[in-house]
Amino acid sequence: MIDYIKGKISELTPTRIVIDNSGIGYAMEISLQTFSAMENKAEGTIYVQKQVNPRDGSDIDYGFASKEERSLFQLITSVSGMGAASARMVLSSMTSEEFQTAILSEDINRIKSVKGIGLKTAQRLILELKDKIVKGEAEAVQTEIFRTVDNQAVEEATQALVMLGFTKPAISKAVQKILEKKPDSKVEEIIKAALRML
Repeated sequence: MIDYIKGKISELTPTRIVIDNSGIGYAMEISLQTFSAMENKAEGTIYVQKQVNPRDGSDIDYGFASKEERSLFQLITSVSGMGAASARMVLSSMTSEEFQTAILSEDINRIKSVKGIGLKTAQRLILELKDKIVKGEAEAVQTEIFRTVDNQAVEEATQALVMLGFTKPAISKAVQKILEKKPDSKVEEIIKAALRML
């Protein structure tokens, strides 16, 4: 099983990428999110997820610019009634961070705004994915925000808030909101702001 492919980008459209590695072109279906990340690049690393086409049983490779996006794709396709095409539509309509926030805040209207997703499917996505995202089952489904900030500060602030008696899911939600507004927040700033929210 191929985990990732690194090489020259020989073809790129909003729905497809071809990576040239040692003279072999690997074609993969992609989301708009991955297209945006790879646009204007000569080379790239694409994380691969193989899916079986339900219509004819053939294999289709989906490619992602980050492990986080691939993990979310895997989570979305684990939900009953959500195939690879629907998962790609979700990840093309919003960023990984926006999707996680919509799930965690139970924003049904935001999820319903994705083409092809109705009320029942939106409810099912929230019901089945909320706990998994909180528990971090999406293999480091950490937001872009968390990757750009001082992780040490986030960890220290989280530990302090846990010791003060707050739950990790509630802390995680609060810290995410704080960092969206001010990504370079220091430990004390995170704790003070979180205490006002929790």
